[in-house]
Parts: sequence; C-alpha cells; structure tokens
Amino acid sequence: MVMRQRRLLSTACTVVAGALTAGLAASLTACSSGAAQPSNVITFSSNQCGGNWSVPGPGWHTFEIDNQSTGGGEIDLIDPANGAIYAEAENTGPGTVTPMRLNLGSGTYAFMCNFTDFNTQVGTKVTVGGHAKGTPAVLPVSYNETIPYAKKYQAYTEAGLKVLAGETATLAAAVSGGDLATARRDWLTAHLQYQTLGAAYGTFGAYDDEIDGRADVVGVNSPRWTGFYRLEYGLWHGQSAKVLTPVAATLVKDVNALLAWWPAQQIPLSDVGLRTHEILENALEFQLTGHDDYGSGTTLATTLANIAGTRELLGLLRPLLVPRYPGLPAVYSGLSRLQSLLEKEKLQNGLWVPVAALPTSARQAIDAACGAVLQSLAPIASITEPRNTANAF
Repeated sequence: MVMRQRRLLSTACTVVAGALTAGLAASLTACSSGAAQPSNVITFSSNQCGGNWSVPGPGWHTFEIDNQSTGGGEIDLIDPANGAIYAEAENTGPGTVTPMRLNLGSGTYAFMCNFTDFNTQVGTKVTVGGHAKGTPAVLPVSYNETIPYAKKYQAYTEAGLKVLAGETATLAAAVSGGDLATARRDWLTAHLQYQTLGAAYGTFGAYDDEIDGRADVVGVNSPRWTGFYRLEYGLWHGQSAKVLTPVAATLVKDVNALLAWWPAQQIPLSDVGLRTHEILENALEFQLTGHDDYGSGTTLATTLANIAGTRELLGLLRPLLVPRYPGLPAVYSGLSRLQSLLEKEKLQNGLWVPVAALPTSARQAIDAACGAVLQSLAPIASITEPRNTANAF
C-alpha cells in the first residue's frame, strides 16, 4: 500500500508551522479559537535571521515569518543554549509570510535559519521573563543517532519477510492441492504477516503493488491485478483451484523477489518515525472503511496487524522518544483502546465482523479511537527526523 510521504507536524491552521510534542494539541486549539494576540513580523533573508525582535511577555504569541530571501528555507524557534526546537516553519518560500504560533514560556529564545546554499544562522537571543511554562522544546535528533534504528528496522523487516515467504508457500500449496478451505485460513495468516511489516510500506516500491495492490485502477477482472487481494477475491468468490493456482504462484514469486531485493536497500533515516503515523492513517482510510475487503471480511483483523507493526516501531524508537515526547504514554493507551475495540469484533468461530456489518455505535467508537491515536502519533515524525543542526550546540 502506497503511503503519502510528508512531514506530519505541519498543519496548524493550514500553515506549515506548529509547536512540537505536547504543545501541538494546545497550539492547534488556540490557533482555531480566534483569541486576539499580538503578532510580530520577523524578517529573514540570506544575511538576516530575524533581526531584533521582542515580545510583551509569556503566553500565546504569533510570529509572522517573512521570508525575504531568494530561496526557500526552514525557520526554527530554538533554545540557543542547546538547539532544542520550540516551533518550526518549514519549506517557507521566497516572498511568503508564514504564521508561527506557540505558547511562549519564560526562558531564552532565538530564531535559527536554514536556507539552501547558505550556512545555518542563529539570530538575536531574546529572554522572556517570569516563571511561566510554555510549549516545551525538543532536542533535535542527529543523523548518527538514527542510523542504529534504521538498521534495526531493516533487520526486523527482513526477518518478517522470511516468515512471509514460508507462509505464502504454504498458502500456494493449499491452493494448488485444491484445499480452498485451508487456503482461506492460510491466506489470512500470510496477509496479516505482511500487514505487520507496515514499517516498510513505501520502501517496497513496485513490489508492494504486486503483492498487496488493489483493483481500483485495473478492475477485478484484469490479469494485471495480482497479489493478496486478487487471491482473496477469488477464494471468497467461488473461483476454482485451477484459476487461482497461478495467482498464488505469482504471489510466492513476488514475495521471494522482494526478500532477495530487500537487504541491499538504503533505508531513509526519516522513514522509521514517519511510518509510526502512516501505518494507521492508511488503516483508517482503507481498512476501517471496508475499502480493502475483497470478500473475507477481515479488515478489522488487518487493522490489528497494523497496530502490531506500529507497536514494533514505537518500541524501536523508544530510546529517542522517551526523553523527547511527553505524549508517548497517551500513544500506548490509545493503541490499547483501539485494539480492545477491534478484538471485540472477532467471533467465536474465528471469523470477523465485516466493517459493513458493524453497528453504527461500534464503528463510530473504532473510528474515534483510531483518530485519537493518529493525533498522538502525529508529532513523532518531526521529533525523530534527523537534522543537520543536531550537533551544532
């Protein structure tokens, strides 16, 4: 399943600016409340990083980030003592003004400017007096810090692909042997295994389309449609073993090709944090709507597999997140609530309630729980994104 590549901490009031970690939700709330607060225009260019600026005191404040350079850049509001980031305005274009809103606490602040083709600059230091707490700053993550996690992520995925290769071989054997009842059981086992590897979606390239592609573009009768969903459609729509045997064989071939290809891939260091959100966002769009149900009625089980993949990533990133993300406990409690709601829909005979058959109240509760988890997962991509300035202080 192809996921949208983007940084997630970027939607405060439809502008690319936002407070990090626990301040994010509060920032979004205040930004939409219409509360009247002073705003300062802060000017940036290739030779000026904010100039002289001041604020009346602690509290919610809006900066208008005026990019007067000839190129795009990223503007961060930082703690100049250690480079910890309070807020960021990313991908600001030349000649544009971008709001940056956050709760200023007591402490020292400075703007840091990263423009293409120019060295990083840190502007004037400004101290906000008093004893007020504001949006917390987050220490940036360095590239060297993320390398071990990228390697673990790659090893985790490779191990999962080896399990998948065995399970798809078992599935293909059941299909070619004409035991389609067993094949339906084996299909679910193998497909859920693939779905736990959600960390790798987007890095599998064309293999993901071949192994887990939908029929949206080509249609269910197209010979170009292959993979798990194609096999699901046939197994639950009365197609014969003779028809499905080559489909299962192609699936085995594609999985083995992916397994052989995977170890040589270079994993983008930002992918691990990004996937913590993207996996369940994908589940909300395609599994919890029933879009990806081609007959088995198991998209709730698929969502549970996605939760397992998310938990794997969170465990891998935990050493980076614990000191940087106060909202991490809420992520785990939210995942547990969503998991509990999904597990209630598994029937005693091992089958699952299809999404289309869920009572409205149950479906609403599941969607709400998934949405809450996504909100708490959203800052992780930005928190764990490696930055060139992480070792500059």
